[in-house]
Amino acid sequence: MTLSKASELLQTHITMGSGYNRQAARLVLAEVMNEHGQGAVDQLIRELDLEEKFDFRPGMKFIAPGRK
Repeated sequence: MTLSKASELLQTHITMGSGYNRQAARLVLAEVMNEHGQGAVDQLIRELDLEEKFDFRPGMKFIAPGRK
């Protein structure tokens, strides 16, 4: 997944703003972490203000289900 596509998906989840969308955003960030690393995740958290929206903080680890 490109960072551009991840940003687009996260913006959609922010707009909807439910608990289900918070979980979906976690999965998007887990995929970003797997493909691009912690720096890219932290950048998206800051750029999209995910601290305010979903209580995600820079430095948080996001792991997709089934991955270690």
